[in-house]
Amino acid sequence: MNIDLSLIQIDSTKEITIDKSYSIPKEYYENTDILDLSDINIKGSFKEKENDDFELDDYFSGTISGVMYIPDSISLKKVTYPFSIEYDDFIPKNCIKNENLLDIFQFLWENTVLEVPLQFTKESDLSKFHGDGWRLISEDQLKIENNPFSDLLKDFEEE
Repeated sequence: MNIDLSLIQIDSTKEITIDKSYSIPKEYYENTDILDLSDINIKGSFKEKENDDFELDDYFSGTISGVMYIPDSISLKKVTYPFSIEYDDFIPKNCIKNENLLDIFQFLWENTVLEVPLQFTKESDLSKFHGDGWRLISEDQLKIENNPFSDLLKDFEEE
């Protein structure tokens, strides 16, 4: 996943436009909440820009997008979760760079992982989730129904 920066370095062009798709190998996300991951699309431009230390550094402005498949927080079924990241900043220093190539794999992977939600559900009917002495209720039902912890909840709402 290398971007050829040689045209910028020889002042042939001011920026390099990119519109490509990259695959993240399964071994990167097999021990995460991501069950599967489509190709990551990156669209934007790379250029050299002066950073806070008055040095030229690699800068990316564009969009990173794709679709990840994650477990539903309630039913644990595999659901699709599309994501799109607007990025307009310097590329982190941990990207491997030689004189002409910028390896953006780590940059793509780190930004993709940041998009994994802590909880996500597509379930709307919670009535089918019940067992012996328990049932799943929504946040609205929690506030409406007779709740033995309602006095504690009032204390938290006041703060």
